[in-house]
Amino acid sequence: MRSVRPAPAPATGGTSPGHGRSVTQRRLGRDWRLAALFLAPTALLVGGLVLVPIAWSVVTSTTERHGQESVFVGLANYIALVDDDQFHAGVLNSFVFTAYAEVFKVVLGLSAALLLHHLRRGRALLAGLLLLPWVVPTVVTAFSWRSLLDPIFGSVNMLLTESGIGPLLATLHLVDSWPAGWLSEASLAMPSVIMVNVWKGVPFFTVAFLAGLKAIPAELYEAATVDGASPWRQFVHVTLPGLRHVITVTVTLSSIWTFNNFDLIWLLTQGGPGNATAPYVLVAYSKAILQLQYGAGAAVTLVMLPVVGVFIFFLVRLLRRDGGAELTRRARKAGTPGTARKALPWVVSAVIAGLLLWTSPHIFWKAAVVLGVILLVAAAAGRVVSAFQNRGHRRMSSLMSKLASGLALAVLLFFVLAPLYWIAVTAFKSDGQIVMRVNDLWPTPWTVQQFTDLFATKPFGRWYLNTVLVSAASTVVALVCAALAGYALARLRFRGAQGFTVTVLITYVMPGALLFIPLYQLLIETRLTDSLWSLVVTYPTFTLPFATWLLAGYFASIPVDLEEAALVDGCTRLQAFGRVMLPLAKPGLLAVALFTLTNAWNEFLFAFVFITKDEYKTLPVGMQSMIAGDVVPQGQLAAASLLVSIPVVIMYAFGQRFLTEGLTAGAVKG
Repeated sequence: MRSVRPAPAPATGGTSPGHGRSVTQRRLGRDWRLAALFLAPTALLVGGLVLVPIAWSVVTSTTERHGQESVFVGLANYIALVDDDQFHAGVLNSFVFTAYAEVFKVVLGLSAALLLHHLRRGRALLAGLLLLPWVVPTVVTAFSWRSLLDPIFGSVNMLLTESGIGPLLATLHLVDSWPAGWLSEASLAMPSVIMVNVWKGVPFFTVAFLAGLKAIPAELYEAATVDGASPWRQFVHVTLPGLRHVITVTVTLSSIWTFNNFDLIWLLTQGGPGNATAPYVLVAYSKAILQLQYGAGAAVTLVMLPVVGVFIFFLVRLLRRDGGAELTRRARKAGTPGTARKALPWVVSAVIAGLLLWTSPHIFWKAAVVLGVILLVAAAAGRVVSAFQNRGHRRMSSLMSKLASGLALAVLLFFVLAPLYWIAVTAFKSDGQIVMRVNDLWPTPWTVQQFTDLFATKPFGRWYLNTVLVSAASTVVALVCAALAGYALARLRFRGAQGFTVTVLITYVMPGALLFIPLYQLLIETRLTDSLWSLVVTYPTFTLPFATWLLAGYFASIPVDLEEAALVDGCTRLQAFGRVMLPLAKPGLLAVALFTLTNAWNEFLFAFVFITKDEYKTLPVGMQSMIAGDVVPQGQLAAASLLVSIPVVIMYAFGQRFLTEGLTAGAVKG
């Protein structure tokens, strides 16, 4: 992943800088008028829906609600957090959840990327299958795993019991008792939630690392082979240094998302049992929305802003570097021993490991056992392959390597696809088959009872229509604004372009946890709550910044000569934009449309907070409302999950070529 580095606008006419320009143009830039026109929609939306709400949140955090009035209390809300056990538990849970999830995502994502990278056939198909958990909506992820982990009716306990693995886990004290209550026991709830987050996040890491592996120069491996380096030494001294930039950016970006996660945890456990899995975002939601203490809730989110700010600052610095030169330079210097650069990752890892051991010892040793098993199996397979290779048995070495890789891919695919398969078959079971657990893996007979009951007993059709309308409207808004702003940042010359680009990037990674409280207050003031307009207006807060960032990079990758030729032929800048740049940017525009549409389709937090009436709910919130306490209509939820996921999967399947091309030119090429 490399930085988006907008190219300067073409200087037409061959005149020297500043020649024939007004004083205003020399001060603000040659294209400041057109830039102001193109940037105005994005500036208004980003300023009005991100920057102003954050400033409003700061003011709100100094107030306390007494009846219908808000009273200024200064720093009282912040001081109260010092002795707030719920807040302390929320911060600790967010840290534990993020740290463990990122470790496993890196290990599994890198393993999957290496396995796919060395495949000669079927790589695209397997990569598409591995991408499915990332594509399906979060509500589908939560429902499927919540059902699979059910202590009585879940398939996980049943399979582990029949295989004998479950009782063995209890004997080794990896679980307290058997059958295990994965989401209902305090000691298992957090590890289970982490596992689900890892399942959903591994595809993102795999795709990022796979792109990074392709960018490592082949001559580095050839030189290492000539020098007699073993596969392990090549991995340590070539692959890891070559991926360092990609790993750092990916982990930083994912850490921001994971640290501020709300929807997955809420849908799985609602923060329980007790507060065992409640992150700080859920604490803020409880105080602001459930208790109507906006000031206390805003204080919770703003106290964590410096933590998120460190991640954002680090990410912005990384993305503004020249990723290609950095990648090659680091790969070539990978063998230099004893440098502080090589020691820093180990120091950071040791500090994080120490904190995890101190804050969550009951999880730490379980995670260490799982990681140890993974690494031992990988090391054993590598030793066997190397032994055959050293003895000159190249054919046997190749066979063992293919066998080990195939087995690893099979295990990974089973982990990825099993929950999705369970959804598909459950949707076509009758209620009797689901309750009695007969024909668990293959419905006999197949029936569409769940689909007919879903539309007959729930306003599912209305939820579907609401989601389509909101997703389409917010995508159009984001696409139009991003195309104008992205072109201005990539091609036009004006003062403040770099600052605007950085602001867009910062707002892109700004977590929704900071925005939902002030936006909720704003919507109440404007009487837009419980309406689809509340979602159409607020969804650009998380879609528009990314769309602008990606399109700025894509427009910058289009050769300047093409636009210069249009200008020489008499086109105005606006005509060149419409007739030349937009048609050439079609892959980037389609990639942005796909991303914004699926993000809006899957969004949960804003819709959950802003909408309470059934008639205005979107699919994620509507499906969540189908669960009443311990009553879970598994068949109907499986049918709903299938209907929600199919459009997204189809869009990604048909748009994969444009998505890859758009991301490569817009977000990978510097």
